[in-house]
Amino acid sequence: MNIWQLFRKLRPFVTPYRMLIVATLIMTLIGSFAAQVNALTLQYAVDSINRLVEAGQGLNAGWSILITITVVLLVKELISAIVQFGQKFYGIKLRILVSQDLAQSIIEKFLTYRLSFFHQNDNQAGKLQTRIDRGIGSLTTLVQIFFIDILPLFTSAVIALALMFYANFYIGLTAACIVPIYFWLTYKQAQRLGGWRRGLRDAREKKSQGIIGIIESIAVIKSFNREPIEAQKQLKLQKEMTENQMHTRQTSYVFDSLKTFIEQIGIVLIIILTAFFVLNRQMSIGMIMYHVLLFNNVSAPIRSLHRIYDEVNDAMIYSEGFFKILEADDEIEPSGALQPAVRGEFSLSNVDFYYPNGHHALKNINLTIQPNKITALVGLSGAGKSTLISLLDKFYTPQSGSVRLDGIDLNDIDTRYLREHIGLVLQKNHIFQGSIFENIRYGKINATEEEVMTAARKASIHEQIMQLPDGYAADALLLSGGQQQRIALARMFLKNPPIIFLDEPTASLDAIATEQIKHSLDQIKHGRTVIIISHSLSQIIDADYTYVMQNGEIAEHGEHEQLYRQHGAYKEIFDAMAKSLNIDKISKTFDEQVTH
Repeated sequence: MNIWQLFRKLRPFVTPYRMLIVATLIMTLIGSFAAQVNALTLQYAVDSINRLVEAGQGLNAGWSILITITVVLLVKELISAIVQFGQKFYGIKLRILVSQDLAQSIIEKFLTYRLSFFHQNDNQAGKLQTRIDRGIGSLTTLVQIFFIDILPLFTSAVIALALMFYANFYIGLTAACIVPIYFWLTYKQAQRLGGWRRGLRDAREKKSQGIIGIIESIAVIKSFNREPIEAQKQLKLQKEMTENQMHTRQTSYVFDSLKTFIEQIGIVLIIILTAFFVLNRQMSIGMIMYHVLLFNNVSAPIRSLHRIYDEVNDAMIYSEGFFKILEADDEIEPSGALQPAVRGEFSLSNVDFYYPNGHHALKNINLTIQPNKITALVGLSGAGKSTLISLLDKFYTPQSGSVRLDGIDLNDIDTRYLREHIGLVLQKNHIFQGSIFENIRYGKINATEEEVMTAARKASIHEQIMQLPDGYAADALLLSGGQQQRIALARMFLKNPPIIFLDEPTASLDAIATEQIKHSLDQIKHGRTVIIISHSLSQIIDADYTYVMQNGEIAEHGEHEQLYRQHGAYKEIFDAMAKSLNIDKISKTFDEQVTH
């Protein structure tokens, strides 16, 4: 991405604040003319005082000159202070507003992306966060640099250069010749540093992801005493970043030294050339200071150019990642326009699905989920059960085949409308930062307090909530894993949808809580389409129909008794579940209890 492409991409975010830009431009123009006052005043002072000295006049004759200089310079400084305040205030205000819009736009945009976008290796949480934060920071810094640094400096430089040409063509030409050399060196510097900067960006993203990984896995790391290994991983990454930074600094210092040398050569040439014209009586002695100060205004942006160019290049590099996220239109979740009445019959025909990493998760799936029935998905871990539910909830779209609801392709149904009619409870449900009340109410934003409490009672969590010091106002993140699972169930009960997907809904609960939740689920299941993934024998037996999955394929399907008599995969899984519960001893215990 080059600078012009970057400005075009930024333009929609800056355009709404055009009045701020106009105000900044006016301030810049006034400030640029004010910056030349010192040179003009110094020329006037030197030439006027020189004439008085040559005429043999002293202080009495020069008071008017001193008063004039004082008034002019004080007024100039007052104007400059006002202008600088205006430039900085409007520039910072523009930066803050653009930063707000950039942040909001990317949040709104990637909330529309399909789930597969967030499961790509390059889009891990830490990498996305670094890319977004640094992208916004760099882009808004670029806006500020342009209106506070680049625009004032270069406007002043252009006016100063025009005055030099007006005073003497050759001196102006000398000053003008220095500028492109300096620009060329800065351009070559940016070319050399581009690859190193991208490497540094990638290293920072890996570092951020690594830190998040350590925080998320700290219990496992400590339990296996793997602190030294994790520290070594981070040390290796730190050393790579250090080497990258050293190469960057070394290259920068070489080019900065060359640019400083070129600038000093320019100052020497200006002084020599001006002195020649003064000695040749083509200029007054005051023109020496006049041209030196004007060239200082021309070289000021040159002196700042390497810093500005570094920041611009940083902005360009980090903006690549930022705009790659913002403009990933091919990742937008597909959504149809239809909003049909929902009965709850799902049908999959010849469905194949691959994850972004290439894993073939579902292979030629053909099945029908009957409305108002309970359908169980049974299989070993990795068989494709959760993936199948993700397709039904339109989190993913298959590479081939079709997924239909009540005979209508899911791609033709409005996604928001579809999900309003589906309740999803996962094995590990997300609890948001906030109170218990807010987390349950997430299932129905306008729910009353009584409705929230009723949902909590159905999820067998109300009594435990009431025992907390803050009750429903307590922080939901402080609850145990099992309690958080019941909060997620309460959220689903509150939503009260006609279709329910249950993916190991009681996996994190104890036996008593599991029985309580099962009773609540039994109540809500009636008259709804329910798909359940579970390793609970009771929940599988209660299903009206069962599909057995192996390696992404449908191995068997039918009712419980029918499947068990086939002596296939279902019987093998069912018997393994029964053995894991030690059914023989449990039965013996019950028999002894009946006998006594």
